[in-house]
Amino acid sequence: MSDFLDDQIEDAGVVAFDFDGTITVRDSFTTFLKWRAGPQRYAAGMMRLAPAGLAYLGHRNRGRIKAAATREFLAGVSREQLEDEAKTFAEHQAPRLLRGDALSTWKRWRTRRAKLVIVTASPDIIVAPFARGLGADALIATELQFDANDRATGGFATPNCRGQEKVRRLRAMFGDDLQLKAAYGDTSGDKDMLKIADHRGYRVFKARP
Repeated sequence: MSDFLDDQIEDAGVVAFDFDGTITVRDSFTTFLKWRAGPQRYAAGMMRLAPAGLAYLGHRNRGRIKAAATREFLAGVSREQLEDEAKTFAEHQAPRLLRGDALSTWKRWRTRRAKLVIVTASPDIIVAPFARGLGADALIATELQFDANDRATGGFATPNCRGQEKVRRLRAMFGDDLQLKAAYGDTSGDKDMLKIADHRGYRVFKARP
């Protein structure tokens, strides 16, 4: 990886980073829900989600279990409140979540004038403050759905952004002929994105805050 980045590259092209487990040490959405709810409310909510958790063992659809958690913890919350809470969460939790070696690689691609994109299954509204703080050129994420009163419905406005959906969303943004200069990820949900990259970084970041 280091030899690849040591090449003298200018206008390097598009470089895509998964967020949870790649730039961060753990799932940011779950951490946000737990932080926002507090221990007692979170524990009670998880108890109510037990049937959804059992169902997941059969269908293995991460989008469905994520939607169930969103309905349980966020339904009815205004967009403005969520944006404010996500900003506070990022400010407080970034030092505990972000991997130093991932940030170093991010910065090195920045010096080569790459277009840096975060591509994540987590909700856009939660990851957006992190993306702004990192100076990302774009954020591609699962989008929460809001009703006519701008309150979270507990559903999603887009498909869960993992697997082939990551590739579809990248091509929708940058064109069907997109060839990533590099991509970084840590789960099976990133492998379709890695396949279209010249340089594939799978579970290469190990540092912990």
